[in-house]
Parts: sequence; structure tokens; C-alpha cells
Amino acid sequence: MSEKSTIEWTDATWNPVRGCTKISPGCKHCYAETFAERFRGVPGHPYEQGFDLRLVPAKLSEPLKWAAPKTIFVNSMSDLFHKDVPDAYIERVVQVMELADWHTYQVLTKRADRLRDLLRTKLAFAARLEHIWWGVSVEDRKYGLPRIDALREAPAALRFLSVEPLLEDLGEIDLGGIDWVIVGGESGAGSRPLDAAWVVSIREQCRGAKVPFFFKQWGGVRKSEAGRMLEGVTFDEMPERRSRSVAAHQSRQGMIRDVRQWEAAFRQAVPTGDEAQGLLLQVD
Repeated sequence: MSEKSTIEWTDATWNPVRGCTKISPGCKHCYAETFAERFRGVPGHPYEQGFDLRLVPAKLSEPLKWAAPKTIFVNSMSDLFHKDVPDAYIERVVQVMELADWHTYQVLTKRADRLRDLLRTKLAFAARLEHIWWGVSVEDRKYGLPRIDALREAPAALRFLSVEPLLEDLGEIDLGGIDWVIVGGESGAGSRPLDAAWVVSIREQCRGAKVPFFFKQWGGVRKSEAGRMLEGVTFDEMPERRSRSVAAHQSRQGMIRDVRQWEAAFRQAVPTGDEAQGLLLQVD
């Protein structure tokens, strides 16, 4: 977990899962994959396996160690709802969020159907928790807009959209049941262009629906030079984050011990030769 994130709309990141696979055009120039693959084969590095999917149970207890409240982007280097992440492991990750409730969690996925289905069933205990925000990525009409519909069908206290990288004009968007919208362009080598008219259209729709609008970046090869102002204004609108008292040190230590037992039990429960066994990262 990174205590200080450079992502404009969060404070920190937490990665109990690492790695992913591409499923739509928004994945083409994945920043996480580019970063991870730089370290493939480097002995002892957290990304020695590059961007191969890995479960990292040793990371489960980390939010409990932070005494100061943070806004935490969950799995900035993966997708919690990837098809190969076991339901049982997803449940444990969310149970940690339930315990460390002095933080605000931002969970973002492109696997919207699985998010919806689990929030209706095995994750129902957390669906309405106000400190967990559930979101989907939206890059275009074909792949992105259906994710919004799936998210809307999921029980959740707060739903948000990460419209990044925005690859085309999305047209009219149904923002019913949506509580926050982030928009941004693609950055880095080969980045695809962002048209200002596409961004303005979403901003105006957010205004009409009274949905907070956050413009993250124009992107491009030199994203710092392009900046993040839209028509001369920086848009940093966010939902209100509710505050909750941090658990006392002794209580947190007890929670950490419990989560470490979960970690050990999860490892033991995965049979040798099981597909999930190959995903487990034994050391950090």
C-alpha cells in the first residue's frame, strides 16, 4: 500500500491483489501493466512476476495499521472482481474494509456484472456501508455504458464512475443513482486524444443531475504540461466523506491479529494443485 498516492482523487492505495488481464479498449495502455512489467524477473521485487495476477494475503491487514483516516483506492494495480480472484478472498478484502471503518474506500472495477452479483449476495453485508464507494470504469459507449447499468442495479450506499480514459463522446448518460463522476484522458506513450467537447458534455450532464464532477487530467505524452484545467477552472468536486472515530490502538492490534488468522486460514484452505494456489504470493 502506498501511504501517499499521486492519483488526484485519492490519498492512498491498497493492493491485496496484483496484476490483471485486458478485457476492453480502456485497457490498451494500462498504466499498471506498464509499471509492473518493468520489474518482471527482478528477484525479490513485488512485481517479480510482472503483471501476472497474484493474491497477496500478507497485505490484508494493512488498512488497520493506519491510525489517520485516509481515502483509499482499493487495487490500483489490479481489479478486485477479476474472474480468477476467488469469492472467498474478495469477501476477506471487504471484511477488512468493514473493520477499518475510519477510512473511506474507493473500489473500482471493469467487471461490473460480478460486482453487482456479489453485492447482492456474498457482499450484501457491506453493500450499504457509507464508507465504501463502489465504482466502474467507463471508456466508451460499447463497453462502458453497460457497466453503468450494472452498477445501478447493485445495492450500494455510494456509486461512482471513473470515465478514464475517455475515448469517445458518450452521448446522453443516465446518471440516475450515480453519486460521483471522474473524467480523464489517457496519458503516456501512444495515448489516445481527448476531445474537450466530450468532457464538457459530461460536466454539463453532471451539473444537470447535481452529481459531483472531478476532472482528473487531459493526459497525453506530457500530461503535466497539459494540466487538468477545464475552461480555466479546476474541478475537484467529490462526495462528502463521512468521519468516524479511529479504533483505539489496542482494538486495532486485536483486529490485525484476527486478520492474520484469516490470512493463514485462507492459505491452508486452498488445496495444493488448486488453481488459486498458483495465484498466492507467499511473501511480499
